[in-house]
Amino acid sequence: QLQLVESGGGLVQPGGSLRLSCTASGFTLNDYEIGWFRQAPGKEREGVSFINGRDGRADYADSVKGRFTVASDNAKTTVYLQMSSLKPEDTAVYYCAARANTYGARYYSTRSYPYWGQGTQVTVSS
Repeated sequence: QLQLVESGGGLVQPGGSLRLSCTASGFTLNDYEIGWFRQAPGKEREGVSFINGRDGRADYADSVKGRFTVASDNAKTTVYLQMSSLKPEDTAVYYCAARANTYGARYYSTRSYPYWGQGTQVTVSS
């Protein structure tokens, strides 16, 4: 059974860093695309970052570009989201999601991802 589990969330001060992990079970990332999303209270879920497990191609939302970095491990079972220079507006529940099919540049279409983790809370506050 294909499952995703996020970890690494927590409370951090503005300007701090966190590294989120998304660990896959039941599959390897070689044939999947992984998206990172976040949802703040009262807001819609939004795409944050994307990585193509086949070729390593990555993408970032404008709001996190230059601050967040996405990467996968050599075993292709875990995707990391390194978050730096965190801001209070980064506070949200962060989710990773996986899809086997490619949708071109539509990296952040939530409906295109059939597999989701349970989410991990990130709170940026002093």
